[in-house]
Amino acid sequence: MHHRPRVPTMSLTRVVLTSGRSLDLSELRLSSTYGGVLEGYPCKPLNEMKIKGLISTAERERPLAPVHLVPPPREYPDQYAGAFGPVEVLPQVACVGAFHSTALDPAHDPVLHRSILTIIWFQPTTRVPSGCDAEEALREVDWEGLARDYEL
Repeated sequence: MHHRPRVPTMSLTRVVLTSGRSLDLSELRLSSTYGGVLEGYPCKPLNEMKIKGLISTAERERPLAPVHLVPPPREYPDQYAGAFGPVEVLPQVACVGAFHSTALDPAHDPVLHRSILTIIWFQPTTRVPSGCDAEEALREVDWEGLARDYEL
């Protein structure tokens, strides 16, 4: 029996997509959605600025990996509309995860290739996603359509 030496994947956790594909999460950055906001209130312009900042930081930090934003749920509580429009609230915790999985292209050597994708999503708590116990929208990410193969 030949056993190929397995490179240990130092993964924080594994997330299983609804498609059945397993993703390894190698890095996760959690931040408070409104942590650095000194003035103003949660509204669309502020939220768009926050999202843009997360995307550009993710692209800079992992230039090889495509970046995907899971469209966040937005709440519109019954409050006043200020100068920047109605109050629009995103979930409390912004998450940026570095995910990898097996290669997309069956012609690629599975030992030397992985598929990678940085995913940004928002969730109500700081809980680390695990297995099938992750935000539904995160589990429905179209990995085949969004991720990219790369050589180790």
